[in-house]
Amino acid sequence: IDPIWRPLLLLGGAIRDNSFVEVGEGSVTFQFGLLFSRTIPRDEIVGVESRHWPLIAGIGWRSTLRGVIGLIGSYDGVVEVRLARRTRAWFIFPMDRICVSLEDPNGFMAALHTPPEPEEQTPEAAPRPKQARRPSSRPRRPRASQA
Repeated sequence: IDPIWRPLLLLGGAIRDNSFVEVGEGSVTFQFGLLFSRTIPRDEIVGVESRHWPLIAGIGWRSTLRGVIGLIGSYDGVVEVRLARRTRAWFIFPMDRICVSLEDPNGFMAALHTPPEPEEQTPEAAPRPKQARRPSSRPRRPRASQA
């Protein structure tokens, strides 16, 4: 959040401590103040790229009403995250792209392009290979039919 915009963004509760994007193993969490918090599964993210945020689009919690939601605290370091399907933000606005200003946009994009680490399996939880059954040398008995 740029210092010049802090007083304006404080109205929506956006401060440095509660305005972030967190990339987890299976999901990405977007938090921008008290007014926006959304966790999106990584498999719902179909693309990420750097983009320009126009001055006329403004600072703060923004919507183009055509699917773009902006979480903008600075005009620098803006990244667009494209989602696989359209949802709603704030129960009203269509959302299939989230634009967010970041301090380290390149690190964020690299983290999203890196596939999530597979979970390590403990030896007791690891699946055992199936063993082939040997044919029995004993003759099979016919089963009794149930009435």
